[in-house]
Amino acid sequence: MRRCILNESLFYSKDDGIPSFEEVVRFHGHTCPGLALGYRVSAAAMEALGVRRPYDEELVAVAETDACGVDAIQMVTGCTAGKGNLVIRDYGKHAFSFFSRESGRAVRVRTCYRDMQREGNFSTLRKKVFSKTATPAEESMFQELMKDSAERILSVPQDQVVIVEEIEMEPPSMARIFSTVICSRCNEPVADAKTRLIDGEYVCIPCAEGSYPSKKNA
Repeated sequence: MRRCILNESLFYSKDDGIPSFEEVVRFHGHTCPGLALGYRVSAAAMEALGVRRPYDEELVAVAETDACGVDAIQMVTGCTAGKGNLVIRDYGKHAFSFFSRESGRAVRVRTCYRDMQREGNFSTLRKKVFSKTATPAEESMFQELMKDSAERILSVPQDQVVIVEEIEMEPPSMARIFSTVICSRCNEPVADAKTRLIDGEYVCIPCAEGSYPSKKNA
């Protein structure tokens, strides 16, 4: 797989504007197989659609998971929750659909990679690490296994990692800009579309549902 070489800017490579995997790791916080899979998914989708990293909402991503790979999707494709062109529908599946507003084409990219070297010992270590029962040596071994697996994912041919299929997809709605109103109970500004009308007054959802954070006593 092509290595992206950074120029003087913080995130972009010289040739195609795609951040290096190292930059994605810095954004996410650690190296892991899920992040590497998200990186390969992003590159495959952009290649299939013939698009570069967009600067606004030209590309839309729909993720069927909320796991680590989503951070790679955000960094590489430029689809982010803040812009409204990243939609998460958590079905627990490592599958991602991408829609190009410019061409009207869409692809669904799903992972098919199975790391046989990661089976067995990795699963045992993972349970110990996440249950906080791993020794320092076991934690170190787990991190090394994660890095090794990520490196393999980044180096094998694309058809061993992902399956790309062109799909029919309705154009996702553009991000909406809402008017701001004041909640009648907490007096905080809130988007009008995210309120409940109670007794003729705008009430934010936390206040309406009784889930507004309680202040800590001094």
